[in-house]
Amino acid sequence: MMPLRHPLHGACVIAASAALGACVPEAGVATAPATALAKADYLGIETILLDGDMVNFRVAMTGARAPADVEAYGRCAAAQYALIRGYGFARHVRTQVAKAGETWRGDAVYLISAALPRGTRTIDAEVTVGDCGEQGIPTV
Repeated sequence: MMPLRHPLHGACVIAASAALGACVPEAGVATAPATALAKADYLGIETILLDGDMVNFRVAMTGARAPADVEAYGRCAAAQYALIRGYGFARHVRTQVAKAGETWRGDAVYLISAALPRGTRTIDAEVTVGDCGEQGIPTV
């Protein structure tokens, strides 16, 4: 069984008999809550094409509870961008999160691709965008 990255809940293992998108978090991996952030204010997304299919997403928000909330915002941006470009997947390269006052900023890099990329930090763009909408997290 190959570990995959659930769009909002972090690294997980997709069970062979599980429904599409269902996963069980890996041991020791914190998961995001299933409810939207009541006090979150999403301040915008900046998208920068770095090289070929490597894309940088800079996001800002207030009301985040932890860096994971900012990471989810960047993940949602990456998923929507992949769909806009006609790709179905993205692989997380890195995310840096910083807080200044009440404003949280994320600087994330993803590789987008048409086929499921190698690695454990991958996302299915269509599933992720759907989850982002359910969570109230905006995309590009």
